[in-house]
Parts: sequence; C-alpha cells; structure tokens
Amino acid sequence: MKMLKSIDSGFSLVELLIAVALGIVVVGATLGIFISNRQTYLTAENLGRVQENARNAYELMSRDVREAGGTPCAKRLLVANVLNTPAASWWSNWTSPVFGYENGAMPGTDDVAGTDAIEIKSGSANVYTVSSHASPTFTLNTPPTAILAGDLVMACDFRQAAIFSATSVAGSTISHSASAGATGNCAGSPGLGFRNPMNCASPGTAYTYPANSLVTKLNAARWYIRTNGRPNGSRSLYRDVLRTTGGVSGTVTEEIADGVRDMQITYLLPGGTTYVNASAVPAVRWPEVNSVRIIYTLEGPDRIGTDGQTIQRTMAHTVTLRNRNS
Repeated sequence: MKMLKSIDSGFSLVELLIAVALGIVVVGATLGIFISNRQTYLTAENLGRVQENARNAYELMSRDVREAGGTPCAKRLLVANVLNTPAASWWSNWTSPVFGYENGAMPGTDDVAGTDAIEIKSGSANVYTVSSHASPTFTLNTPPTAILAGDLVMACDFRQAAIFSATSVAGSTISHSASAGATGNCAGSPGLGFRNPMNCASPGTAYTYPANSLVTKLNAARWYIRTNGRPNGSRSLYRDVLRTTGGVSGTVTEEIADGVRDMQITYLLPGGTTYVNASAVPAVRWPEVNSVRIIYTLEGPDRIGTDGQTIQRTMAHTVTLRNRNS
C-alpha cells in the first residue's frame, strides 16, 4: 500500500512555484480592483468639483450680469453722476453699466490672454425709502445699515437717478455735500440736477427727491480669468468688487471658482440676430446691450484623463439684462 507523503517532508519546488503564481494572481487582481476603484473615485470627485465650480460661477456671475445698469426704481432712467471725476475709476463711471474686454485686455488686472472679461455696475439689493430730501441731506424711513460714509450711493424715483458719495451717515440720514477727491461730490452736487447730460460741468436745475423715493448702495464688479498661483498652474474665475474702507472707495479681489480655464463672452444688441464679440460693439452702443452669452471651460484638479490631462467640460448660458427688456 502506497504511503502518504509526510508533512515533515515539505513542499516540492513545483508546488511552491504554483503557490507563488496563485498568490501573484490574487494580489494582482486585488491591486487591479483597487486601482480601478481609485480611478473611478477620482473621476467622480473631479467631475463633482467641475459641476460645483460651474454652479458657483453661473449663480454668482449671472446675478451681477442680470442686474447690469439696473436701478431700484425704473428702467432706462436718466442718471446724474455728480462725482468730481467719475471717469477716474471704472467703478465710478456710469457711462457704460456693462462693458466687455477681449483677449486679456482688461486694464488694471492680470487676466489671462485669450480670455474675455466683463465690467458691471448697478444698484444693489439693499434698498431704503426716503422720508424727506432737503438738499444736501436725505432722511430715510429706516437707518441705512448697508451704507457707510464714503460709499457711492444711488438715489432714484420714476423721473431720474443720481449717483453721489455719502459724505456722512448718521442714524437715518445721508448727506451728499460737496467734498474733495475724485469720488467726492462736486460743488453742484447739492442740487443733484435734472438735465441730460447731468454731471458736475452741467448740473442742471436743482431737484428734490419726493417721499418714497429710493436710496441704495452702488454695486460694481469685474469678472475675469487669471492664474491662481497653485502648483498645478490652474486658473480661477475672479471678481473685483467695490468696497469702502476707512471712508475711501476702492476694490477688493475675490476668487469665486477654481478650475475655470477659459471664459468667452458675447453680446446681443437690439435688432441683432447674433451675439457678437466685445470688439464688434460700438462704444456708443454699450448702454444698449440687452443680453450676454457666457461660455466657460472648466477643468478638474487632477490629471486623470486617458491622455494624462485634466477632465474638462464646457458650459454655456445666456443672461438677459433685466433693465434692458420690457
């Protein structure tokens, strides 16, 4: 009778080789599953980041663009800008409440060549009603908590609007006395004129805003693409917004959404059938722009594509300017 091999005799070389081969197969299969799951996770995470950034860019930028040129009172109002030098800064110049730039040409920023940018001005969402106006002081029905001394302010009714600097804010009153500086009020400002053009050189007839007129802080924003300084060389969507610090108006820069590689913007004019680039909009027709189309190219943070590149997606949307349409 054949005897079974003793346990003490060990395994043969062939048996060891077979065991090692089986172990390698099992480990390889496990690693393959791990790598596949990791790739799936990274892909889903990158797509999620792209979608989140697209949503942030769309929601915040659309809100600004939609309100471009808007006042809280009525559409297409004449606007008296009584600042000393309104053209000295982009955020104080109401001539073109919406204005576009191409190919990284926005002045005062380091926006990326080949990308587009847009500049927007409007009244803000915090609105206060006027109790009385005895130039140069507005008395409001409630304290203007969102308005500080030095802020640029808009007052309006259904006849006209005026842009001025709040020289002082105390309780429920806002003063618009004459003051120094480019964004101070000119000597003719106490009347807040009523004539077109309405500015310091041609202030027009003194005008008193009636009760229930509206006062709001001026909103100004620039949207553009620039590199964000991260090691992977990625780009982000940025916004420069108007802020007052220590009674002095200026801008601060905010990063809104990372991974925004490119932004292309086109504009629609009344009577037009196609959207055109900023260079095709005549300077005198910027106040007529009634719709803006924005195309973003977004990318994920990791190079996980089949070609070793980042995942990229394109998103396009169209924003109608609320105050330019009936």
